Amino acid sequence: MKERLQKFLAKSGVCSRRKAEEFIFNKRVKVNGDIVENIVLVDPDLDIIEVDGKRVCYEEKKVYIILNKPVGIITSSKDQFDRKTVVDIVNVEERVFSVGRLDYDTSGLLILTNDGDLSYKMTHPSHEVNKTYIALVEGIPSEEELERFRNGLEIEDYITSPASIKIINKVKGKSTLEIVIHEGKNRQVRKMCSAIGHDVITLKREKIGNLSLKGLEIGKWRYLNQDEIDYIKSI
Repeated sequence: MKERLQKFLAKSGVCSRRKAEEFIFNKRVKVNGDIVENIVLVDPDLDIIEVDGKRVCYEEKKVYIILNKPVGIITSSKDQFDRKTVVDIVNVEERVFSVGRLDYDTSGLLILTNDGDLSYKMTHPSHEVNKTYIALVEGIPSEEELERFRNGLEIEDYITSPASIKIINKVKGKSTLEIVIHEGKNRQVRKMCSAIGHDVITLKREKIGNLSLKGLEIGKWRYLNQDEIDYIKSI
C-alpha cells in the first residue's frame, strides 16, 4: 500500500515528519535510485528508499527514552563540529532522535524516540503541551514585568502566547523563576526573559506535560514505563 514519503520516514524511525520534509527539500532522499525533490507516494514493500545513501526499512520496535540532558551537549543526532550529542549519551541499538530541542547551553528533560508519528504529535503547535523550566536570571522582576511576560511579548517577528511565570527564590540580586510555556520556538524562554530586562544565567527544563525528571540525575537516561508511554500518546 502506498503512503506519503515523509510519513514512511517517520514510521521507520528516521526522523519526524517535519524533519523528513527538510531532508527531501535538501535532496538527501532517494527512491529507487532517484533523488526526490517533492513529496511523493511510495510503496515500502516495492520501492527502495534511501536517506544519505543508506536504505530505510520499517523499524518494528519502538523505544521511548527520557534523558536529563547536560549543558554542552547537542540535541541533534550528529554535529558538523564533532561536538558530543545526545545520541552519544543514549547509546542504544535503535536509531533515535529527540522530540523537540534543547539549546546547547540548556539542560533538562528531553524525550528521544524512533516513533516519528509521536514526535510529530507532541511538537505540533495545535497540541499545546506545557513545558516547565527553571531559570536563574539577573535581577528581580517586578510585578509589572511578570504580567508582561504572562500576557505575551513581542519577540523578533512574533508575539508569544500567554505563559506562566513566578519567582521561587531571590538571592543577591538574582532570581530563580518557574516558567511554563507551550510553544517551542528557538531560545524562546531566554528571549522572553531578556525582553523584560532579566537575562538568563542558567536554564533547565523540568517537565514536559506530566513527565518529570524526578530521580533522574544529570547526564542519565531511562526508558519510559508503560504508563508514561500511554500518557504521551494520549497528548
